[in-house]
Amino acid sequence: MIEHHYSVTVYYKDVDQMGIVYYSRYLEYFEMARTECLTSIGLSVTELETTGIFLPVVHCSCDYHLGARFENRLDVVSRIMEKPRSTLRIDYSIYRESDHKQLVTGHTLHAFVNRNGNPVRPSKKILNVITQALTS
Repeated sequence: MIEHHYSVTVYYKDVDQMGIVYYSRYLEYFEMARTECLTSIGLSVTELETTGIFLPVVHCSCDYHLGARFENRLDVVSRIMEKPRSTLRIDYSIYRESDHKQLVTGHTLHAFVNRNGNPVRPSKKILNVITQALTS
């Protein structure tokens, strides 16, 4: 399993009128954590895109358990559990750092596509990097 922790602070721009993080912001936190997770194992999103491979989100899920509030520090945990085939699934859990309560769980599913949006197989480099990270 690949696991990466990404820390984020809730700013005023992230909260609604009730002072709770607006629901769509969690998907942005997923995106930030995903980018850092991939970078941590040696897969820069920019480098992937320069080789003509893109990873659009084709499905996402987000379950809200407790709301985060202004100035909370959050731990966004990204996990890749299996080697990709035609898609890459990344699971997420978000915890409040102060009390370690789980606030949100979810996942994103990414297709491998070329510049024209046509499906492609993940390159051997991508598979090798992920496989190595999964086994270490």
